[in-house]
Amino acid sequence: MPGSELLAEDIGILRDTIRANDGANVASGPFARKVEQLISEFYDDVGDLTDIRLGDIIDLFLIKVLYVNRRSRDAETLTYLGRLMERYLLAGELTLGTQGYLPYLSDLMEETQNPSGAYQNLFEAYRKYGDNAMFITGVYPDSLGRKRGAGRMGGAPLVDKAYFITMGRRYYEMAARHDMAEWVHLRTTLDRLARFFDVYVEALNEMSDRYVMGIDMRLIADKMLDAFNRYRETGDEAHLETARKYAALLRLDGRAWPALEGEGEPGAYW
Repeated sequence: MPGSELLAEDIGILRDTIRANDGANVASGPFARKVEQLISEFYDDVGDLTDIRLGDIIDLFLIKVLYVNRRSRDAETLTYLGRLMERYLLAGELTLGTQGYLPYLSDLMEETQNPSGAYQNLFEAYRKYGDNAMFITGVYPDSLGRKRGAGRMGGAPLVDKAYFITMGRRYYEMAARHDMAEWVHLRTTLDRLARFFDVYVEALNEMSDRYVMGIDMRLIADKMLDAFNRYRETGDEAHLETARKYAALLRLDGRAWPALEGEGEPGAYW
């Protein structure tokens, strides 16, 4: 079975374990170590980082930042946030880079600040605006802080992180109170998102910094060093090429790391 399929299967086992223990947290030593192992395996082959389904990778990172690091106990909320992130990242075509993503982000901010009547019912509208606020504050907090246009009272309050957290919590509260929430079995989840909105935002901030907008540079650096050491031990050029790929992810200056350019050993740098 290819490595990507094995990784996906192991992530599925983590999800099943969380669901089987819903209401508790089993992120003990073995579980946490397994999560770290899978994240490490994800970075093991830099040529195949995109071969794994986005939803699986998002779930793995959410399990790390929310279930392991913050001891979350609710399986349904973890699932809801995973599908929210997958849907928004795919819709925004994140592979275009931050500059290509900004128009999409701007649309989400405008939609959340100025609700329209484009939705079939209020429940879907409230839920979407809550999702917008969660994604904006969770993944792009640095985009916030600009002034809104003057309102009825002539003021121009800041569109900052606190503003969207307040709006997101309010929209999720209204969605949770709506009759449709019970019908689609989301009342408890939406209520939890409202009550602990800031906790989930904090987890998404960590996820964004380390895995979405950036990558875990410490882990990449460790893998680069491992690959180079394997090259020194074996003389196998494939290991040197792997080290160069990790170095490219780190955007290292070849002049400071001459061994990666075939100009000797890095000495004290390693």
